[in-house]
Amino acid sequence: MKIHEYQAKALLAQYGVPVPRGKVAFSVEEAVQAAQELGGSVVVKAQIHAGGRGKGGGVKVARDAEHARELASQILGMTLVTHQTGPEGRLVKRLLIEETLPVERELYLGIVLDRAAGKCVFMASAAGGMDIEEVAAKTPERILKEFLEPGAGLMAFQARKLAYGMGLGGSVVGGAVKAMQALAQAYEALDASLAEINPFVVTTDGRTLALDAKITLDDNALFRHKELLDLRDLNEEDPLEVEASKYSLNYIKLDGNIACMVNGAGLAMATMDIIKYAGGQPANFLDVGGGANQEQIRNAFRILLGDPHVKAVLINIFGGILRCDVLAAGVVAAARDLNVQVPIVIRMEGTNVEQGKQILRDSGMNFTLADGMKDAAEKVVRLAQ
Repeated sequence: MKIHEYQAKALLAQYGVPVPRGKVAFSVEEAVQAAQELGGSVVVKAQIHAGGRGKGGGVKVARDAEHARELASQILGMTLVTHQTGPEGRLVKRLLIEETLPVERELYLGIVLDRAAGKCVFMASAAGGMDIEEVAAKTPERILKEFLEPGAGLMAFQARKLAYGMGLGGSVVGGAVKAMQALAQAYEALDASLAEINPFVVTTDGRTLALDAKITLDDNALFRHKELLDLRDLNEEDPLEVEASKYSLNYIKLDGNIACMVNGAGLAMATMDIIKYAGGQPANFLDVGGGANQEQIRNAFRILLGDPHVKAVLINIFGGILRCDVLAAGVVAAARDLNVQVPIVIRMEGTNVEQGKQILRDSGMNFTLADGMKDAAEKVVRLAQ
């Protein structure tokens, strides 16, 4: 689950990460009031779940409260397009009004799970304020790494090593070490899958602060953090993905025209790959799970067909916990109930596969059965065209 910058900063501050003074604003008047309270000279920052806001015109510095009014009027309600939003952009519905700071240096701090190492890795770089992906691709030696031992967090010696590696010295090192250790503590305590501060700044008066912050929370751990559910902003999520989450369906919308219904994340990934290999474009990732029932299958169909770009559906099921006859009955019922007009290609293997195929044949509906994934992909691509 992604959250906004101002929410991430509020969480990090609870664990001791220093952040600038700031207030969230949902209207122009709230932005002006916040600017007045913060001293007039402020930064007006669009709050959307995407990076690159500054380059898209979503982050601007105001000279005083009246200038903040002007900038807030421009940014609030705009459709902000960045390299992460896609060409459709995101509608800005809230702003972060934040004090300006005398910035001397911009650094980068981040924590993610390194699956190859089986540990969380703390990353730091003197190349803050830049697209860290570009730094990693072109000058990976500029990214310093320290692995976190489970339960130990970022040790003081590791934090000092990173601080010195970024070229920090003197009294600044102490503040940077405390901030890095606090970031690691927050990452673990919140069950985050990503925590990132870019830039982490050093001011001319020797302070260190998180000028920006990004936190992604692990959905699978939210049962331990019920209070964090209130941070979810459904306006920042695709409506079909929100709808799918209500029925425990793992759905991600893509840009193609061939809808996929699969049980198992690995099989879903392979299905999308083979559609591409056959010359088509998948319209989504959808994992109905191993224990799906007829009602979930019906809801899955409804969500798939809610995408107006879908021209055909590929159902690829390996019957284990979800038996093929149960799937077939659910597909027939859903297709009739929803009056499905697009072609449906079905590839089934596993438990009760012959019974499932018979149910489809006896339905009187125009399903296309496939033998194997390659055959299924070729048929659905042809029908989608």
